[in-house]
Amino acid sequence: MRYDLPERGWRKSSYSTSDAGACVEVQLTHDGLLAVGDSKDRGRGAFTFAPAAWSSFLDTVVVDAD
Repeated sequence: MRYDLPERGWRKSSYSTSDAGACVEVQLTHDGLLAVGDSKDRGRGAFTFAPAAWSSFLDTVVVDAD
């Protein structure tokens, strides 16, 4: 978990809907990891992943959803 991420670095994930109010946000960290957090509660920190690992996770989720 990472708690030291700048507020200005977050962007809403393309997998979040605009009207749900519960968005997943992502940001690239200074050390090249992808941070994934909850827009409603950033104080809980963010999980960090290597970009290749995150991409693999998304590929699996999308395949399983079909």
